[in-house]
Amino acid sequence: MQDALEYLQNQLKDFSPEAGIILGSGLGFFADEAIENPRSIPYEDIPNFPRSTVEGHKGQFVYGMLSGKPVLCMQGRFHFYEGYKMDQVVMPIRIMALLGVKQLFVTNAAGCINTTYKPGTLMALSDHINGLGTNPLIGPNHDDLGTRFPDMSEVYSKRLRKLAAEASKDLPIHYAEGVYLAVTGPSYETPAEIKAFRTLGADAVGMSTVPEAIVANHAGIEVCGISCITNLAAGMSDQPLTHDEVKETADRVRTSFATLLSRVVSNA
Repeated sequence: MQDALEYLQNQLKDFSPEAGIILGSGLGFFADEAIENPRSIPYEDIPNFPRSTVEGHKGQFVYGMLSGKPVLCMQGRFHFYEGYKMDQVVMPIRIMALLGVKQLFVTNAAGCINTTYKPGTLMALSDHINGLGTNPLIGPNHDDLGTRFPDMSEVYSKRLRKLAAEASKDLPIHYAEGVYLAVTGPSYETPAEIKAFRTLGADAVGMSTVPEAIVANHAGIEVCGISCITNLAAGMSDQPLTHDEVKETADRVRTSFATLLSRVVSNA
């Protein structure tokens, strides 16, 4: 991680990011369209850094100004199901913390569990359920980043959620707040699992975000999570689940998503 950090510091030079952004499946366009004078650093050029292997994840850092705020954006994230160890999945977040990032805006594409939602809903995360069967903080603690036993009472900032709610008011979307449940994937969930998750209180399900949010919270970074609800979860429709549907729905709401995220980041 130290080698990767030093490489990025040399590439960024005098650029000091205040906010980090992680773009989920089908949402990578934001880095190209919203960031002013974007510059990129391919993951493959960074020493000891993982590579994005999932379609729709470009695999590079993009940095520049967003409404006057210096941001460092991940155009493609890493998932546990890709075969990476958990410390590799969250390495970018720890590097962001060491670069001085104070706020993390983490996005994802998620399946709908809440029966009042529909594909195209943008959901701010109010909380999460870790169904991954592991925790990214297992192992020696990084004392320079955070305490051994971090509090998890408010992983997703109430202040940032309030900003997101305000930013959504004039957008042609269904906006909501809800609980995100993370599973390992890469298989989609069964109808019985979705029924169980709904009983647990989950509103949406996905295969990312929770490890990144845990590590950001550990490092004292203020976190805002936004899910693009891209499909009905298993058992809620007669259609089979496909990654193409995820990308198509994300593309359909891209303008509203970009506006919402830009407003929240700039006002934070």
